[in-house]
Amino acid sequence: MNDHTQIDEHRDDEGAKTGMWIFIFTELLLFGGLFIVYSVYRYLNPMAFHMAAEELDIFIGTANTVILLVSSMTIAMAITSIQLKRKRLTLILMGITVLLALLFLVNKYFEWTGKISHGIFPGSEILHQSSQGEILFFGLYYAMTGLHALHIIVGVTFIGYVMWLVKTDDVKYDDYVILENSALYWHLVDLIWIFLFPLFYLIT
Repeated sequence: MNDHTQIDEHRDDEGAKTGMWIFIFTELLLFGGLFIVYSVYRYLNPMAFHMAAEELDIFIGTANTVILLVSSMTIAMAITSIQLKRKRLTLILMGITVLLALLFLVNKYFEWTGKISHGIFPGSEILHQSSQGEILFFGLYYAMTGLHALHIIVGVTFIGYVMWLVKTDDVKYDDYVILENSALYWHLVDLIWIFLFPLFYLIT
């Protein structure tokens, strides 16, 4: 009992939330800088970026957007569920979030391999013969969507870890800050894609 009280005394929920918000802010600065770089190069090479964008599959991009939006909803619902002391439902909702994230990665894998199989990747002979604008477009495409995919993998690992904590009752209805933080991180991943999708797939 004394050990439990001591742990509670040293727990800093507000500090954990603040730390996550600071981390999210630094991530937004990182991607914000990349968005600015993209915008500048697009302004300088409008036709080349337009032609390169036509090589992307809007259907896959749209499907992945829907997938991430639904996954943000399920992780948010998991927080409500833990507050209602519904542990099993919380785990189910978090599991759905992870499955949707993996589906996103599978779609991205097929999209990338499709482009690579057609010789469209940085350093390829086809791009070497293309305009500078097209080279820049696909360089940014692979770099930014690849970085986003890395964030997806980190998010899946984070949520998976929190699922284990929920299962072992280390996260409960009165102590779920780490679940909130995992949801905040996942919403960040979703928000970044909401910007990536129109920049690469829709704006012509």
